[in-house]
Amino acid sequence: MINGFRVIGEIVRKEFYQVRQDRRMLAVSIVAPFLQVLLLGYAATTDITNSTLVVCDMDRTEESRTFVRRFTTSGYFVERYQVDLPGAVDDYVENAKASIALVVPEGFGRSLLGRKSAQVQVILDGSDANSANILLGYATQIIGSYSQSVVARYGTLQREARIARIVPEPRIWFNPDLKSAYYMVPGVVALVLMLITMTLTSLGIVREKEIGTLEQLMVTPIKPYQLILGKLIPFTIIGYVDVIIVLALAHFWFGVPVLGSLPLLFVLSGMFILTTLGLGLFISTIAKSQQQAMLIAQFFFFMPFMFLSGFAFPIANMPDIIQYATYVIPLRYFLEIVRGIFLKGAGLNELWMQALALLIFGVAVLTLSVLRFQKKLG
Repeated sequence: MINGFRVIGEIVRKEFYQVRQDRRMLAVSIVAPFLQVLLLGYAATTDITNSTLVVCDMDRTEESRTFVRRFTTSGYFVERYQVDLPGAVDDYVENAKASIALVVPEGFGRSLLGRKSAQVQVILDGSDANSANILLGYATQIIGSYSQSVVARYGTLQREARIARIVPEPRIWFNPDLKSAYYMVPGVVALVLMLITMTLTSLGIVREKEIGTLEQLMVTPIKPYQLILGKLIPFTIIGYVDVIIVLALAHFWFGVPVLGSLPLLFVLSGMFILTTLGLGLFISTIAKSQQQAMLIAQFFFFMPFMFLSGFAFPIANMPDIIQYATYVIPLRYFLEIVRGIFLKGAGLNELWMQALALLIFGVAVLTLSVLRFQKKLG
């Protein structure tokens, strides 16, 4: 038994030596997670700020100027252009000079002072439907807020103000400011962990096949389980180092709160790493070169996992048959775990089903991959 542990320890030491000597592998294992979280943390966001606004204020009253200021002081819009006629805004929207146009008609202030409804026109570029929907939501929120302020200012002067009103008072849990980074960055943490551990495992083993050292190890008295453990343990350690790196970036750089238990997150991350290591080992039994390993990992695992896990697209919006398919995506459960621990402070009582699913996937995938790897060794 002692000799067995010593053999595994020597293989582990050899793996770390190879990682240290191979600068590309070192960059992938340490530098890549840092850059990926940093870049994706900024890119993977649905918040839109400082959108270019073109204004056509035909009323030119204190009320209309106050209304326009609601847009420009919101942080969502920056007034770059002013025009005199409604038709003049077309050029700015059509040529993407402005993302949104605001037209305030003549008589806007007079209608408000006369306790009448006033209409405004909001024009958006719908070629980017997602951005247009978000900007429309911002505009609707600003207009609604201004409308309430008008009612509060002038409504007490009219008899209708005494009529009972239903005034919503929203309460937003877990992410009160609705910052999309709080939702997306924990997802990036899970995505980077999967990409790095799966890719490193497959590339590390395939590389040894290419240079012939794996065949040399096969003719030694080393037992298959010792070789497999010696190969997987270093990548497990590297995976946990990556977890620490991406968690630190998510919390200290992007300010995402960690309301739950970090030890629980590390334990459940280990269950997810079992799955990614197993997938990496499986890829290494198929691929004959590092290039093939990268292509298989990207197209058959990474991209389907990213699209079907709920990372970028809500699972509830998918067709029923696709929603059923997401249940065999391990990343789906880990995303729920990471976001639950980060934002909701969820514990094992709330996450035990996801943890159990990850454990089943991890043990099954790793076991099947080990059996296939042993068969290849034989």
